Amino acid sequence: MAEEKKDSVWSSYSEADKKALEALSRGYIDFLSECKTERESAAWAVRAAEKAGYRKLADVVEKGEKLKAGDKVYAVNMKKAVALFQIGTEPMEQGLAILGAHIDTCRLDVKQNPLYEDGGLAYLDTHYYGGIKKYQWVTIPLAMHGVVVKKDGKVIHVNIGESPEDPVFCVTDLLIHLSSEQMKKNASKVVEGENLDILIGNYPLKKKDKESVKDGILALLKEKYGMEEADFNSAELCLVPAGRARELGLDRSMILSYGQDLGMTGGMLPPDRKSVV
Repeated sequence: MAEEKKDSVWSSYSEADKKALEALSRGYIDFLSECKTERESAAWAVRAAEKAGYRKLADVVEKGEKLKAGDKVYAVNMKKAVALFQIGTEPMEQGLAILGAHIDTCRLDVKQNPLYEDGGLAYLDTHYYGGIKKYQWVTIPLAMHGVVVKKDGKVIHVNIGESPEDPVFCVTDLLIHLSSEQMKKNASKVVEGENLDILIGNYPLKKKDKESVKDGILALLKEKYGMEEADFNSAELCLVPAGRARELGLDRSMILSYGQDLGMTGGMLPPDRKSVV
């Protein structure tokens, strides 16, 4: 039985629809480019919510106000999750309209005691988060995002690798003529998780008769961020693909970017309503 050919959704769009889609896509590209961690996504959501008239729920509670129909409030959990509420006219027992999406993405998390030197190179030890294809993470430019909490409670925000003048980082791989044994492995084993460590330097700092690349990295961290090696214990740092989201194809009909996923669901609606997906 011949498969029924379906018309492209593009053919159903009017010129006004296409213009609206282009405007939405520009904002979507900016979001994907600027929000690569839960913290960044949550902060972006709060800014957008406040611009749209949402108020912080904690402020409403502190003032002793009672919410009424039409009110819009938000709450943030651990700076990594945001809940937005728009108060309806019917009692809650009549049902809720819920739209949810996750903002976590696959990444390489820096461990709490990560910095080491091997063979004249400095690395950060990592563990991967999410269902990644590990072989896709080698030799691509990576950016470092996150926060460091110092002993005095000061929070340092880290974003290295996104600006054109920034350095980037990478996971190393074997050259093709040195990888005959590696190439015999299946895709899940060709790059092992414990080998996804981040190359971050090879310029040694001279201390008397000693040269140490690790000490050179620590000196740079001290100079740029006022950060000591012990501060890694109170840091939350991760590595993600560097660079902005881009339009894909000569016709610019698609978007190529890290962090895209089908994470939107609907539920908890009254039986007589259709869920929103």
